[in-house]
Amino acid sequence: MPARPKSNRVPSRNRAVQLAKELEAARRISQSLSRQTDVDSLIGHALRTALEVVGADAASVLLADPASKQLVFRHVIGQKAKRLRGMAIPWDQGIASAVFKSGKPHISQDVSRDRRHLARVDASIGYHTKDMITLPLKPWEGKPIGVLEVLNKRRGRLGQKDVSILMIISALMSAAIVQARLYEEVKFAEVGRLLGDIGHDVGNLLTPVLCGVDLLGPQLEKFLDGLGEPEADETRQMRGLSRDVLGLLKTSARRIQDQVKQMADCVKGLSTEPQFRPCRVEALVEQAQHTLSLLAKDSHIELRRDGLEGLPPILADERRLYLAFYNLINNAIPEVPPGGSITVRGGWEPKSRQVLVSVIDTGRGMSSDVQASLFSPRAISRKAGGTGLGTKIVKDVIEAHGGQITVESREGVGTSFHLRLPLKPPASSDGKRPKPARGLAG
Repeated sequence: MPARPKSNRVPSRNRAVQLAKELEAARRISQSLSRQTDVDSLIGHALRTALEVVGADAASVLLADPASKQLVFRHVIGQKAKRLRGMAIPWDQGIASAVFKSGKPHISQDVSRDRRHLARVDASIGYHTKDMITLPLKPWEGKPIGVLEVLNKRRGRLGQKDVSILMIISALMSAAIVQARLYEEVKFAEVGRLLGDIGHDVGNLLTPVLCGVDLLGPQLEKFLDGLGEPEADETRQMRGLSRDVLGLLKTSARRIQDQVKQMADCVKGLSTEPQFRPCRVEALVEQAQHTLSLLAKDSHIELRRDGLEGLPPILADERRLYLAFYNLINNAIPEVPPGGSITVRGGWEPKSRQVLVSVIDTGRGMSSDVQASLFSPRAISRKAGGTGLGTKIVKDVIEAHGGQITVESREGVGTSFHLRLPLKPPASSDGKRPKPARGLAG
């Protein structure tokens, strides 16, 4: 009896099951695209779908940061994976970087055999990657914006059949991220326009305040002069207090105008040329703390200064650098519990000829999500009604001075912002350094 031909029903059935999985995954993610406007929730849902469909242990999305030339872990899911969120790797190192550059998916069925695998990332969270599929995240046309990684298949090893469904998921993720970025750009463009209008209105509202202060000052002086000698001590105290309050009103009104303009410029990506002049860091910090002293006192928080008096003068834009210190201290106040402190500490680094300034609080610290979004227009604000633009403004100011800013934070312990400022600003586009104005600020 002739042998029966081998049936291909089993392979066909397996292919049908796989196709059904792919279609179901695409349906679920497409449904999420129409229902969810929050890109973080959408990508989280897509990652969970990817793990379920291919039967893997962990997944992550790394997005490119062109400014630092790094890939940043933005979304992660799986055992121990959450600790990766916010971590960055150079985009010229590792398998993820190779896929980001090539724009082509890569299957690593045994990462221990691939010299490009960054074992230090695993070691940092106590994880062991066995197999991995890495796919580029990119629009239909254009360069990749990041990569998708899926790790450790529970049964067997990740292979080519898993790539097809993951490509669908990565394409939908890319569309969601690009859509969200376009939405943010439109939203911030509108915010920038509104801030311009608000800035004009704020200026109009503050004009009577400034005029009133100018009129009230001489009237108070005249009144106090007429109190007579018997109450000289009390008169001197009242005179000092009135001058202090009126000075604070004038300074605060002008600072508010500067702050609104700086926010509008930050959102629009615009900025006027810095006006550099000799400036004492200690004086600017003192001004910022003085302005915020009542708020800190009401919150039962101590504002401290340490090591600032010996810092050399620097060439800086006094108004902008003041706003940087103001923002850092103001942002810290709501994060610090009663009895805590915010310390601005100074130091001098002779070798690099840089002034070092740290703003250190004893607050609740920041999660990795918040840290990952810092210094960007998409920063996460934890203050009611906050825009999240404060740290982005600070970064722009520090970079305009040729400096750097970094952050260290531990939840439940506190946060420290570290600023490095050169004695002189960077050369302008024509290679010439700006001529400083005369005098010292503050």
